Amino acid sequence: MVREDLNRKVELAFLAAFYSGMLTEKQRRILSLYCEEDLSLGEIADEVGISRQAAHESLTRASEKLAEMESALGVAERFRKIDFGLENALDALRRKDYSRTETLLKEMLTIETE
Repeated sequence: MVREDLNRKVELAFLAAFYSGMLTEKQRRILSLYCEEDLSLGEIADEVGISRQAAHESLTRASEKLAEMESALGVAERFRKIDFGLENALDALRRKDYSRTETLLKEMLTIETE
């Protein structure tokens, strides 16, 4: 359960890096307190001056909005693919596998233009 909660927070923070501008200021604050400050819903409620239920609802709406944006745009997934490809290309370059490096770089260019 702790690992799932941590994974959820990491994923929310990652998506927020791309789409937080689509959230309200209050949602951004609550999300930051939840993901970055690791506060509980009760602590967030006290910090923001709302009920625990309102904190939960705002966090849920923010999470849903981030998921909707990622589903529609896929920016975070493309970033992950390119990041992974760059790591692999760097590894291939270190091994002097220039053919593999070229293939990976071409794949990443294709990802970027999708």
